[in-house]
Amino acid sequence: MTNDDGTPRPQAVVAGDLDGAGTLNGRAGVSEFSVGGPDGRGGTAVGANPYELLSASLAACTAMTIRLQARRRKIPLSHVEVAVSYHHSGDGGRDSFERSVTLEGNLGNEERAQLMQAANMCPVGRTLGLSADIRTNDNVGAGPAASYDDDLSELPIPYIDPD
Repeated sequence: MTNDDGTPRPQAVVAGDLDGAGTLNGRAGVSEFSVGGPDGRGGTAVGANPYELLSASLAACTAMTIRLQARRRKIPLSHVEVAVSYHHSGDGGRDSFERSVTLEGNLGNEERAQLMQAANMCPVGRTLGLSADIRTNDNVGAGPAASYDDDLSELPIPYIDPD
């Protein structure tokens, strides 16, 4: 896609004013959304934080890839649900995404296996898999999810009181 002047249009844009309520406004394609997290004033802005958006991206891509595979192979999938949580490594190793896939429909074992293989073909998962492990299972409860607020507070950004 391009802008009116022919320049390439970015896939996503996030912007906000420093004197506003702290919420950033995001746009991806035609979707608009609030981006939340620490507002720099001791509060938390409303909206999904960057880790939640990253997890949503993996969940969306996985569900879309499974749905595409089901339609192409005429597999009787009636519903797909993908839940994702992002986790830091406890031992300094690679971070991970825990992905839980629920498939509904009159599916045989072979069809179910084909759809679960499709989950691993997701382009976003292949990109994220370069720097983090992606585990697909039946239970996302592999410890507490990474906290964007905590990680942001650990950045070496000095706090300067304007008064």
